[in-house]
Amino acid sequence: MNIKVALVHDFLIRKGGAERVLKALAEMFPEAPIYTFLYDEKKVGDDFPAERVRTSFLQKFPGFLRKRQRFLLPFLPIAPETFDLREFDLVISSSSAFAKGIITKPKTIHVCYCHSPMRYGWDWYHEYIQETFSGSFAKFAKWPAKLLMHYMRIWDRHASDRVEYFIANSQTTARRIAKYYRRDAKIIYPPVNITLEDEGARRAQNSITYNLKPKTYFLIVSQLTPYKKIDIAVEAFNKLGFPLIIIGEGKQRKELEKAAKSNVKFLGWQADEVVKEYYRNCLAFVFPGEEDFGITAIEAMSFGKPVLAFRKGGLTETVEEGLTGEFFDDPEPEILADGVRRIRENLNRYDPEHIRDQAKKFSEKRFKSEIKDFVQKLKP
Repeated sequence: MNIKVALVHDFLIRKGGAERVLKALAEMFPEAPIYTFLYDEKKVGDDFPAERVRTSFLQKFPGFLRKRQRFLLPFLPIAPETFDLREFDLVISSSSAFAKGIITKPKTIHVCYCHSPMRYGWDWYHEYIQETFSGSFAKFAKWPAKLLMHYMRIWDRHASDRVEYFIANSQTTARRIAKYYRRDAKIIYPPVNITLEDEGARRAQNSITYNLKPKTYFLIVSQLTPYKKIDIAVEAFNKLGFPLIIIGEGKQRKELEKAAKSNVKFLGWQADEVVKEYYRNCLAFVFPGEEDFGITAIEAMSFGKPVLAFRKGGLTETVEEGLTGEFFDDPEPEILADGVRRIRENLNRYDPEHIRDQAKKFSEKRFKSEIKDFVQKLKP
């Protein structure tokens, strides 16, 4: 198709699962400019060079505001509407909340790759209010925040009507799109960085970190924010005493480190090659929260590692119970700890090759092929 394409993304200020989707789309459409609300070249410039990025008026705000996105909330419905997309035939928004709110001309096709409907406006609303507005002073802001979120839900519902076609990253997200937007969505799973190694290469990798021998520690790779439920895993491993390595950054890190015992180690952000080493040498991977898809769990499976996951959300679509991992049914430390015991007891039953084969179903090549087929079938 000989068409002009633009890409739109909420924020380019960190690297995560949504940014991996955008990177794959950017590789598919190398001439497409990337529109985003905020951009941090130091953190994402190697994947998204500055000359290709177009930012909103929010980029001109003072740094202390740009680092605290919740203070920008009243401006976020406005930001996507300021992008001038008149010259494009196809616009693909990669949206977790606001990017889908762009305004396009009648001839322009708008496809939204939806990571989730606005979580803190819909299914995570009560948890968001409780976590954000706790404490004596914050309680005074709770009612204005509720009024603001009421407005955000109205805007979000109307903004969904600006989309011609929705693509969901999982069946879980597709159900949310149907519930909150009353729209159907094509399911195309996100691209996962699948690591495929021959047996000789796997044996050659035998690094020891924190004096932990390979296959003795459990691993978490995650942002350290409340909805990820890392605190449940920390409390469970405090009681179990098994080694747990946690890779990732977030506002909850100091709180979690304070609560953790010596068997739980926090490494902060790490380069991809370092993270691969920890995947390669861990005993199993732990995913304690509910996620729309859960890319890191697939990455762990690409190394043949079983996954212990909370039985909700996207991981119910990717983890095969008893074959590629186990589930726990309640977000409680005791229930998660029981899952850890089951993983250890069943280690000899998991076939690493079968686990790797399951991970291959979510490769980047598969993602690009499905997106290409979808775009080629669009009718202007």
